[in-house]
Amino acid sequence: MKKSLLFVSLLLALNACQKTPETDIVNKHIDFSEVHISDSFWSPRLERVATVTIPVCIDQTEVQTGRIRNFENAAKGEGRHSGIFFDDSDVYKALEAIAYSLINHPDSALEAKADEWIEKIAAAQQQDGYINTFYTLTGLNKRWTDMDKHEMYCAGHLIEAGIAYKKATGKTLLLEVGTRMADHIMSLFSEQGRHWVPGHEEIELAMVKLYDETGERKYLDYAYWLLSQRGHGYGYTENGIKDSLDRWNAPYYQDAVPVKDLRSISGHAVRSMYLYCAMSDVAARIPNTGYEEALDSLWEDVTKRNMYVTGGIGVAYCTEGFAADYELPNKEAYCETCASVGMALWNSRMAERTGDAKYYDIVERSVYNALLAGINLEGNRFFYVNPLASDGNHHRQAWFGCACCPSNICRFLASLGNYIYAANDTALYVNLYIGNESAFAVGSEQVDLAMMTRYPWDGRTDIRFRSDMHKILKLRLPDWCRQYSVYVNDQEVKTTLNNGYVSLRRQWHKGDQVTMYMEMPAEIIAADPRVKADESRRAVQRGPLVYCVEQVDNNADVETISLSDSTCLMAAYQTDLLDGVVVIDGEERTAGSTVVFRLIPYYAWDNRESGKMAVWLPYMKKENGFQNK
Repeated sequence: MKKSLLFVSLLLALNACQKTPETDIVNKHIDFSEVHISDSFWSPRLERVATVTIPVCIDQTEVQTGRIRNFENAAKGEGRHSGIFFDDSDVYKALEAIAYSLINHPDSALEAKADEWIEKIAAAQQQDGYINTFYTLTGLNKRWTDMDKHEMYCAGHLIEAGIAYKKATGKTLLLEVGTRMADHIMSLFSEQGRHWVPGHEEIELAMVKLYDETGERKYLDYAYWLLSQRGHGYGYTENGIKDSLDRWNAPYYQDAVPVKDLRSISGHAVRSMYLYCAMSDVAARIPNTGYEEALDSLWEDVTKRNMYVTGGIGVAYCTEGFAADYELPNKEAYCETCASVGMALWNSRMAERTGDAKYYDIVERSVYNALLAGINLEGNRFFYVNPLASDGNHHRQAWFGCACCPSNICRFLASLGNYIYAANDTALYVNLYIGNESAFAVGSEQVDLAMMTRYPWDGRTDIRFRSDMHKILKLRLPDWCRQYSVYVNDQEVKTTLNNGYVSLRRQWHKGDQVTMYMEMPAEIIAADPRVKADESRRAVQRGPLVYCVEQVDNNADVETISLSDSTCLMAAYQTDLLDGVVVIDGEERTAGSTVVFRLIPYYAWDNRESGKMAVWLPYMKKENGFQNK
């Protein structure tokens, strides 16, 4: 097949580029394998991921559903395919979560189970490297005929799982399967000049990771090529033939314009997030892509006009995506859990590229609210959709027909330590306040430190050096914090603030301790006035946590609870409630009566008896100011 002009010009541009890994990465995150989380908030949750959530994923994958049987049947070349055409990806994401968990929670039985799965996956691979159980069992003659059938999406999760499992165990079989599939894909498309626009982005992220893992530039170039396919009218469904119905909805698939020309978000929320992750990855490794202006504009559009106070994104049930700017209904909010994972992944990449704390403000907001709400306190039930109001009929489920969210939140939480620290040649950045003990190399320097904190309940964090360090220490000042102070060895110090980070410049010695105090009052906050759903309403936030009222805590009907500028809010830690939480008790005085109500962190709702819930409450302005404690 003759190469397309677009591919030829792109190939020439790529060949002209020297290999410049991580050209534009300002701060490289410290890998979670070197960060051992040890605090009272996250440690129990991560333990439950290892002991409860991963076993749930395993049971659902091989007992309750036919996902593993699909691989067994594909290896035999006979039998039916059960489930949805992209169900292979759930197996790969579960394996990725297992790999991450094994790094900090070694478990020989769990590793043996993963090895068993991997053998079945390898046996299902075709001689030419192709692997996808849906087409193997429904007709290999139909493969690569529909861009929305998620073949490359599944392949991307396979590659990421293979890289993760090699990192965790040193075993390479799964990565070999993924690499063969990657080479098969490239032989069919970029090398032949055949157009392809993956209906669901993911392969692009995986190809960049494969480049980072192997050092083979062809995988990075292919990720760039795939991104460059978008916006030129190449997308199609229905067996590769554009039909008169024009079933390819270009905005939905992020295919309406070339990616460097994107300025506003559209379509499916998760696909958008993965696209922006891939653009960030490629722009950080290949100079002069022209993606930077697009990424900056997209970030403004997402966070300023299309994001909920919880950090969740996505409104429309029909598209799992976006509506008009500022159209953010509460009860009807979609806020898919996978989209919140995507928000964290994308914003962490933007932070790496720029060194600006505002991106980790979004990571924090998404993780502590929309993402964490996606799993219950026991670790065995899940939200797919995360509304900001409920009549009491929305509950977490044991599993879903489309089960992308459970394994996605599982793999993210198992690798949470990735997002605490970042570093460059001159500075160590503290991005999230999570208690940990860590030792890692930054360039030629070995850094050993411990972080102690009761965050998100308390604004104090202590960092103790267990080795010398000759770098600037940069502490993120969260966007919610109004007052703070910093002490070094019990002496208050003056600080400078740059790009949202408090900078401490000195020679650090073993035994030095830094203490940062951030005042954490309960606050009544307003939405952008253009958000009509929250007009004359207010929400309550304390530190990184958004709060809600839930029926089980309140005698009054949730819908009758209101706020004003004279509402008294008092925060108190309740050890025996919801695994230990800071609750906020409110007191609202009205003519002739006093209404007392309680708010809990949004992530913790729907863990007790059914009832109504609301984040945004009616608001009345009064003469007196409200009190926060």
